[in-house]
Amino acid sequence: MDITPLSEAIDTTLVLLTVEEAARRLRIGRTTCYALIRTGELESVPVGRLRRVPVDAPAAYVTRLRTAHRTA
Repeated sequence: MDITPLSEAIDTTLVLLTVEEAARRLRIGRTTCYALIRTGELESVPVGRLRRVPVDAPAAYVTRLRTAHRTA
């Protein structure tokens, strides 16, 4: 039985996430997420005046963190 709250349910059809959705998936704050985007550590794309994060970018960011941690 899945007990995931509706607010945490992941829509697998999404291609782009809002910054807030990406932050939620990474379990970090919105401001920290914007800082990662600003430094280029977390990929994002402009859509008009909006900023969106590709759905696979949070996982790619975590993979890079894990790889860096292993080599350090």
